[in-house]
Amino acid sequence: MRELKGPDDARRQVAYWADEGATSFKAYMNIRRGELGAAIEEAHKRGLKVTGHLCSVTYAEAADLGIDNLEHGFLAATDFVSDKQPDVCPASAKVQQALTALDENGEPFKNLVKKLIDRKVALTSTLTVFETFTPGRPIPPGLDVLVPTLKEEFLQRHARTAANTQSAYTRLFPKALALERAFAKAGGLLIAGTDPTGGGGVVPGYSNHRQLELLVEAGFTPIEAITISTLNGASYLGRADTIGTIAVGKQADIVIVKGDPSANIADVRNVELVFKQGAGFDPAALIESVKGKVGLW
Repeated sequence: MRELKGPDDARRQVAYWADEGATSFKAYMNIRRGELGAAIEEAHKRGLKVTGHLCSVTYAEAADLGIDNLEHGFLAATDFVSDKQPDVCPASAKVQQALTALDENGEPFKNLVKKLIDRKVALTSTLTVFETFTPGRPIPPGLDVLVPTLKEEFLQRHARTAANTQSAYTRLFPKALALERAFAKAGGLLIAGTDPTGGGGVVPGYSNHRQLELLVEAGFTPIEAITISTLNGASYLGRADTIGTIAVGKQADIVIVKGDPSANIADVRNVELVFKQGAGFDPAALIESVKGKVGLW
């Protein structure tokens, strides 16, 4: 990624890529407040949204600057690091310690949540990637579609993670679930992603199913988890009139499953047929066609 050189450069960057056809923008960890504010202003002039995986800029600061969405739940929030310096990304250990100690029922967290809701800032949950960093969690689904060497590398990494009894994620992952639940319960717009990282353990499609299961583990009902992963995303994108729910006149993107995910969320994995814009696809045939190939360059 090209590093920005200041607010004017940020505006030029947004303008250039918007003219090239970009439909949204993502700010990354070391961006400074002046650059982020300028980028948001330029994007909003063009009717485009800005999200961010932040660190040097706090969630509260980004909300005041007008950001539309924040990535990775609250695990990228540096608001609670006691010696946080302006426009500087703290050490990850300090961020993790601050979040682990954070009380989701305490005033500091509630104040941040209120600001995000008041500023209409959405939050993207990416629990699947953090689960791969956490000891004691199951092996992710879908590894058979990976290139064999990538699958083996991930399994070795998963074994090392399982043996790491000192991992910060042992306490941090449950806290991530609790913070996201508190945000949504307070009225925040929670949407779902998966983030295809985690060293190969976050497999497209399979990880979307796992994200639903993790939202239920966080305390959401199956229907709430499904809504977060479908309608909420469409609403954030301003496309709820065409996608996000099944209704006459909407785009025919429909997954047919065997079972009742509203009662047992794991039934969402039993996919029998997929419609994309009205065209039907056999999921078993699609999966077989890519087995052992995902991850090729």
